[in-house]
Amino acid sequence: MAPHRNQHPCTDPDAPLRICLLSYRSNPHSGGQGVYLKNLSRALKDLGHRIEVVSGPPDPRLDEDIPVIHLPCLDLYKPSDPFRVPTLRELSNPINLVEWVGVSTMGFPEPMTFGIRAYRYLKQNRHRYDVVHDNQSLSYGIWAIARNIPTLATIHHPITVDRDIAVRMAPTTWNKMKQIRWFSFIGMQKRVSRMIRRIITVSEFARKDISREFGIPGNRFSVVPNGIDTHRFHPIPEIPRQKDRIIVTNSADTPLKGLAYLLLAVADLAKKRPVHLVVVGEPKKNGRISRMVRDLGIGDHLTFTGRIDNGRFIQEYARASMAVVPSVYEGFGLPVGEAMACGVPVVSTTGGALPEVVGSAGILVPPENSAALTLAISELLDNPERARSLGETGRKRVLERFTWERAARETAIAYCEVIRDYR
Repeated sequence: MAPHRNQHPCTDPDAPLRICLLSYRSNPHSGGQGVYLKNLSRALKDLGHRIEVVSGPPDPRLDEDIPVIHLPCLDLYKPSDPFRVPTLRELSNPINLVEWVGVSTMGFPEPMTFGIRAYRYLKQNRHRYDVVHDNQSLSYGIWAIARNIPTLATIHHPITVDRDIAVRMAPTTWNKMKQIRWFSFIGMQKRVSRMIRRIITVSEFARKDISREFGIPGNRFSVVPNGIDTHRFHPIPEIPRQKDRIIVTNSADTPLKGLAYLLLAVADLAKKRPVHLVVVGEPKKNGRISRMVRDLGIGDHLTFTGRIDNGRFIQEYARASMAVVPSVYEGFGLPVGEAMACGVPVVSTTGGALPEVVGSAGILVPPENSAALTLAISELLDNPERARSLGETGRKRVLERFTWERAARETAIAYCEVIRDYR
């Protein structure tokens, strides 16, 4: 792979750049990486840059004017055909074989195999781009790309946090070993991230944690907070808020998201008031969250919406008296920003970077503390005037601090820094 020879001066952060955004698995319906890819690509395009996205599965479903190059893979996590057995012809491809062996041994090989495929694509197409931006695959292939093309990576938060919490919460030694195996790709990501010239992350808290966990000097980071899509997330004044109605946008069984602690709080609140929790999404059947709902006997106080469209999503925010973000850790916290953009008062934990997003626009409580959640929710439900004021403050804070246009401009500055440094 010969060195990149483009002579773009990059003296002006508003000058158009040819950008390759790499994203190995960016679910368009959930997950911060998918939201990041969709909104950052749109905002960079609106600033006049030329964007092409190189993607693994599933289809990120970006705006029609943003080209997507889909790299073929086995897609062994496809919901309609999970963990299928590949054909012998598919396995004759060495990268496919590595992917299948990794999944078959309870690992998660996609970041590594995507990076190798991305390297092969860029080996043939390096002349098309001024800069490559990796969305947290941190594969050995990205390392190879960075030796020949100006390259930076976004790390949303240190995945070591997910691993440590998952291992701690695993009920048996066997389950703990399975979690350790699943997260074995972290070693690769640590090694590769140390070789990338510039890292973008989304909060000061994430910068400090990534620097410590991955051994990256703090001066190699650019902190660029995420934006919030304020065209999608906005107040609907004509829909009245319903008393004692709470919304949470995380239905995952993932311990990191802390939904279990909110369920305990709802069980406690339900003894004294007709509280109702709307959970946007659907938990796993017979998973940890579903079992908790049954064991606590709070089924009448909960609604799981399943997947809903944007229109109903905003309506659910409009009806809620408050939004609760019970996460144990967040590198940024898109759900709390989205609630604030809708003018909904929030109760949030102090897990990770959440205080940086919330500021003084919500009530903050310690993570993994259901009693603190119960007290804060009760306080806000009993004080509608304070709730209204916090909602207004939150909306104003998002409009001032967390726009995707601002994120795109600051990201473009980071691109120029890595291009100049490369040369």
